[in-house]
Amino acid sequence: MGSAVARRLSAQGYDVLTRTRAELDLRDAGATEAYLRSARPDAVVLAAAKVGGIMANSTYPVQFLEDNLSIQLSVIAGAHRAGVRRLLFLGSSCIYPKHAAQPITEDALLSGPLEPTNEAYAIAKIAGLVQIRSYRRQYGASFISAMPTNLYGPGDNFDLETSHVLPALIRRFHEAKEQGLPELTLWGTGTPLREFLHVDDLAAACEVLLRRYDGDDTVNVGCGSDLTIADLAACVAAAVGYEGRIAFDPSRPDGTPRKLLDISKMRSLGWTPTIPLAEGIARTYQAWRAEPAAV
Repeated sequence: MGSAVARRLSAQGYDVLTRTRAELDLRDAGATEAYLRSARPDAVVLAAAKVGGIMANSTYPVQFLEDNLSIQLSVIAGAHRAGVRRLLFLGSSCIYPKHAAQPITEDALLSGPLEPTNEAYAIAKIAGLVQIRSYRRQYGASFISAMPTNLYGPGDNFDLETSHVLPALIRRFHEAKEQGLPELTLWGTGTPLREFLHVDDLAAACEVLLRRYDGDDTVNVGCGSDLTIADLAACVAAAVGYEGRIAFDPSRPDGTPRKLLDISKMRSLGWTPTIPLAEGIARTYQAWRAEPAAV
């Protein structure tokens, strides 16, 4: 996500400053504020977070809660103290209730229980959203937030222990093809519905938000349509060239049954997604295969 935003803004002529984890630990409030005071950016896009799929969220809830809270507190508070005029906080659609009405509108926030498998991460992101609103109300800060749906694209995390569903599927189908496996079994029932947005479409949305939006309410960023995990698996298998059987293990968790965002507010700002899912998956697969560390 962060690299896509940097590519987009650089292409539009902005001077983009980025720092790796090795260069700046955003959990360190003092170091983060010192960097922001030195760099004096006109705007900050907070895309950094500890993220992962169902397995990672279920295994490391403490880290998903504490690391994300630390990052958000450091960057948002540090930006305010350093005099940064604009800040865009990027959250996650998992902030919404597990059984929210579909498609999910922004006012569904805190209207019901969260999905238990990613509750810690969701609560951290909700805290970041409240922090943004609080700085706006108390200090008049021109800070805003957006809630992207499930993202994918070049530079994604393809580690099977910590990745999200789409890059994990790409890697698993690739390895199954390379090994000549006649069948591949995936977690859950295959029935949950999800939407997926290419990171380049999100990056374009971020530019629009920074230019045209300055409101208290968060803004959903999605593609406006969803598909079942089973259909997603079939789409990934086709892109990778895996021709074996796809099976599902219903003893494994499904997560939220459906998560489709209402993107009316984002569309009203003049943005719309442009990259079809099948094309985006094929491009992502090819980009990953070109990476030196890819299998």
